[in-house]
Amino acid sequence: MTATDRSLELINTAAQAAADKLAHDVIAYDVSDVLSITDAFLLASAPNDRQVKAIVDEIEERLQKELGAKPVRREGDREARWVLLDYVDIVVHVQHSEERVFYALERLWKDCPELELPADAKATRGKAEEHAKLQAAEADQEPDGEW
Repeated sequence: MTATDRSLELINTAAQAAADKLAHDVIAYDVSDVLSITDAFLLASAPNDRQVKAIVDEIEERLQKELGAKPVRREGDREARWVLLDYVDIVVHVQHSEERVFYALERLWKDCPELELPADAKATRGKAEEHAKLQAAEADQEPDGEW
């Protein structure tokens, strides 16, 4: 069994919305062979809680406006560290970068086929690592407080 056309349509629209809001490391897996409750997972991350929320809001808005889809469940909204949007056909996980590293959902689903995503979404790969290196470089250049 593979993901349905509807699931792929939802995944691609959600992935593009995430990329448009500067999500990091957007990736999708076809989990239909191992889970009976959904066809696909979309994973995305952001370096701060505010951006996680912005990505989630954009995905929700786009799926509603363009495809008439509303999530049946939305979890994790309060802390905005890991927000889950359940559309039945797909499940979207938007995580703070720290949670993404800690929980490493990619390791759980690595044996599932990766879904093809729009070019903008693919271009987000490696952005979390770039961002972390940039922050580390900026921290090294900050004065130590002594004048």
